[in-house]
Amino acid sequence: MNAPTDISMKNDDVLRVELEVFRREHRDLDDAIRALQQTGTADQLTLQRLKKKKLKLKDKIAIIEDRLLPDIIA
Repeated sequence: MNAPTDISMKNDDVLRVELEVFRREHRDLDDAIRALQQTGTADQLTLQRLKKKKLKLKDKIAIIEDRLLPDIIA
C-alpha cells in the first residue's frame, strides 16, 4: 500500500502521528550527533550526513506544524 506523500492529502490525525515520529527521529539524530562528536570517532562525512538528515526532518516538522497550527490573524 502506497501512502500519500502530499501533505494536503493527509488528515490531521495522520499528520499528528507523523509529527511525533519525525520529532522522535530528530531527537535521536541529535543524540547520535552529540555522541559521535564527544567520542571523536566519527568522520566529518558521517557527521555531515546526519546533520543534513536532521535538517530535512526539521523542515518536515515545520511544514506539518504549519498545517496543523495555521497562523490566523484575528
